[in-house]
Amino acid sequence: MHTETLSRLKHGHDFAVINKKGERRTKIVLILTFLTMALEIVAGTVFGSMALLADGWHMGTHVAAFMITLFAYRYSRVHANDQTFAFSAGKVGVLGGFASSVALGVVALMMLVESAERLLHPHLIRFDEAIAVAAFGLAINLLCALLLKESHHHAHHDHDHHHHDHDHDHDHGHDHHDHNLKAAYLHVLADALTSVFAIIALLAGKYYGWMWLDPVMGVVGGLVIAKWSYSLMKETSPVLLDESIDLNYKTAIINALENDADNRVADLHIWRVGPSHFAVIVSVVSHTPQAPEHYKELLQGFHRLAHITVEVNACHGEGCVAVD
Repeated sequence: MHTETLSRLKHGHDFAVINKKGERRTKIVLILTFLTMALEIVAGTVFGSMALLADGWHMGTHVAAFMITLFAYRYSRVHANDQTFAFSAGKVGVLGGFASSVALGVVALMMLVESAERLLHPHLIRFDEAIAVAAFGLAINLLCALLLKESHHHAHHDHDHHHHDHDHDHDHGHDHHDHNLKAAYLHVLADALTSVFAIIALLAGKYYGWMWLDPVMGVVGGLVIAKWSYSLMKETSPVLLDESIDLNYKTAIINALENDADNRVADLHIWRVGPSHFAVIVSVVSHTPQAPEHYKELLQGFHRLAHITVEVNACHGEGCVAVD
């Protein structure tokens, strides 16, 4: 009886970022990082380099972070079309990025503590062997960074999304934030950074006798990684907490609705349902109410709104005024 209307009003709720290329390359990076981690931990212990040992240790936490990344990818993909979540598994990848930011913070703390201990109690360093291992680790890190950076540019959705009325489709491909892959990429950059610091410290120790520079570089690396951790945490946490859209964008939405006829916005809720997708519920009051599709059409230009629900209320009486 209502088949055509139901078909027109039905829409998808899939806002998960599916990046199969990123998932495949993260697996490769996981294997390479694990092997390099084992080499650097053994070499740092045997050759006495704190910078090299710190690099190996924090690569170990990156291995755990990459496993979180792969789990988030797989979970998002498996649950992309089920009804487990109200708006798909779009935030699973963001959660993976947040968990990785916490892991980065732990790495930074470990490096700072161990480096401080080495400043107080210097160790003998076998420079030639340590430099060779650090250089090898840097090469692997740069290769991994190249793999993940290319994958980041190919992040995409496997499912198209349409609005309620299906009369207009919004292009959401302009702003796909794969926080999961970004977290993995930052972990690799952190690895590369500590490898560079280790090489600088080892060369200075070998040729100038600056033994203190090895643990100092551990401190510098720890501080830089802590900053990256905070940055990623600050970027992902608002998504997990259903942060609303910025005030100017919200004001523009209200103006677009209220500049039409005598409409007044009585209630407006906008929140994130994915890394770059927002849902909106708006209550409109009017003396000349229209069908919900009319008001959705007024919001056609707001491409960040991936899911729109409109409630229309008729205003009766001369003194009827909508309350915002």
